[in-house]
Amino acid sequence: MQSLLKNILAVIAGAVIGSIVNMALITVSATIIPPPAGAIVTTTEGLQASMHLFEPKHFIFPFLAHALGTLVGAFLAALIAANHKIRFAYGIGCLFLVGGIASAFMLPAPLWFIIVDIGAAYIPMAYIAGKLAIRDRVG
Repeated sequence: MQSLLKNILAVIAGAVIGSIVNMALITVSATIIPPPAGAIVTTTEGLQASMHLFEPKHFIFPFLAHALGTLVGAFLAALIAANHKIRFAYGIGCLFLVGGIASAFMLPAPLWFIIVDIGAAYIPMAYIAGKLAIRDRVG
C-alpha cells in the first residue's frame, strides 16, 4: 500500500511541478524576448490571430518551457516513485506530450516548431530525467 501511495504522489507531484516550471518560463518569456508588435499573447484567440507575426526567436521559450517542464516533472516523478522509476519518468513525458500535441492543434505554430517540439521536448527529456534520477539514487 505504501508503494502505491508513493507512486500516486510521484505522478501528481511530477505533473504539478512540471506544469509550474512550464508556466513560469512562459510567464517570464515576454520580458526576455518581447512578443512582436501588435501580438496579443494573453489569450489563445490572440495567439491564434497573431502567430504569423512570430519569428523563430519567439519560439525559444515555449520550447524551453515544454522541455524543462517535462524534464523537472519526470525527474521528480522518478525520484519519488517506489519502483519502475523510468516508467514513471516516461509517464510524465507522455502526459506532457499529449499536452504538446493538443497545443499543436490549438495554435497554428510553424511546422518546423511543431516537429522540433514534439520530437525533442517530451520523450527525450523524460528519458534524460529517468536516467538522471536513477543515477542519483545509485551514486
